[in-house]
Amino acid sequence: MPSMAEQRPKLDEYLGQAFDRIPVAMIVVNQLGKITRLNQLAETTFGYSAAELIGRPVEVLIPARYRHAHPGYRQGFLAETNARPMGAGRDLSGLRKDGSEFPVEIGINPVQTGEGPMILSVILDLSERKLSEKRIQDALQQKELLLREVHHRVKNNLQVIHSLLDLQALKSSDSELIGMLRDSQNRVRSMSLIHQTLYQSQNFAQVDFQRFLGELLPRLTEAYGSMSGQVAIEINAHDVKLPINEAIPCGLIVNELVSNALKHGFPNQQRGKISVDIRQQGERQIELCISDDGQGIPPTLDLSRTSSLGLQLVQLLTQQLHGQLDIQRENPTRFSLSFQLGTAP
Repeated sequence: MPSMAEQRPKLDEYLGQAFDRIPVAMIVVNQLGKITRLNQLAETTFGYSAAELIGRPVEVLIPARYRHAHPGYRQGFLAETNARPMGAGRDLSGLRKDGSEFPVEIGINPVQTGEGPMILSVILDLSERKLSEKRIQDALQQKELLLREVHHRVKNNLQVIHSLLDLQALKSSDSELIGMLRDSQNRVRSMSLIHQTLYQSQNFAQVDFQRFLGELLPRLTEAYGSMSGQVAIEINAHDVKLPINEAIPCGLIVNELVSNALKHGFPNQQRGKISVDIRQQGERQIELCISDDGQGIPPTLDLSRTSSLGLQLVQLLTQQLHGQLDIQRENPTRFSLSFQLGTAP
């Protein structure tokens, strides 16, 4: 049977072949920082032959601006002798023979040899990964720009419709028709504000409802000029953010119910308050409540058969949200809507 000494050359030869064929760049450096061995992929990665690198300082593979600090890092590692990533949390660069730099990730490991402790460096060329990340980032930026443009154009188109309704109202002397056109204007404005909020936001998936309500409700009181200063509006949005599929019907519901309260809840210059409260319960449950301390809803009014377009629209939008609407007629008048996120089409 061959002795251990006779077996070792074959074992070393086998390990050497594995070292050369491993699909990552590997370089062995001694205590003095001199390269003692590298595999084939390291030659390809850095553009040198093994003969050109063996015996040279490892700093030749590092951009000049980083070389002064590298010996200190190496000595610190030799003192610890624990395998670890090098430069964790920092972008590292390698230097090719042709002078070009490329992003790398390095793992360093202690190796005990007959010539003393050495450092085995495993180098990953991140060029392709960084290029892929840049492509993804560029695609995301293009998508973001496209979404901004889409929301901007939708908002502008809705504002055109708002202006056309305004022109139509100015040409009419029918007070009932003018009221209907003004109501339609308010609905269009509500949808336009949703898109304006998204356009101004950093997140196109979520509408900041606090911001939206802060824009919508003062404009509603302005639309009913006689109510300005007579009825106060309180907003409690609790930092709720809604996907656009839920934000638009919610915005229209708020528009309709606040408009109804302003038109019918405070006759004869009665003063009062309208409160809009929206909050999220758990991960998906949304609770929306619009209340006022006005004169209330007459008990003779059948809400399920009302001819009011606004209340019919509220009921249709509630169905669209797959929500539940509860109504309290007075002391205070309250519409409470609850629904689950992700159910609107």
